[in-house]
Amino acid sequence: MTLTTAEADKLLADHFAPWVRDLGLSTVETGERHAVLRLPWSDRLAREGGGMSGQALMAATDTACVIALSAARGGFGPMTTVQQSTTFQRAVLGQDVLVHARITKLGRRIAFLDITLTAESGAEDAEDPTAHATAVYALG
Repeated sequence: MTLTTAEADKLLADHFAPWVRDLGLSTVETGERHAVLRLPWSDRLAREGGGMSGQALMAATDTACVIALSAARGGFGPMTTVQQSTTFQRAVLGQDVLVHARITKLGRRIAFLDITLTAESGAEDAEDPTAHATAVYALG
């Protein structure tokens, strides 16, 4: 049973550290093997030069993976990030970011995900992402 976006947002409120909640993430979409979260633009998340900070993008990536895995497993459960690799491809200036986390392999004890981050105005253009990441999670 896949989580609804409202259930996923409740997971964000109930299971994440206060500083992660301060990012203002919201769930746009959930599915059997994916989730899409919105990271809203905030001057507080900008680095020198005005682009959204890589730390905020990586935290949003990790969070989107947890929501995608929770949706695939029918609810929140213990999991640990084992590896996350992120490649930043262009700066985000003054725009929300959509974080698309897709499960590529889901085992009983380990999961692999592919994540694409796009500035909202370019969300339809997967050929021009803001960043791309892969992640591995140990499942409890």
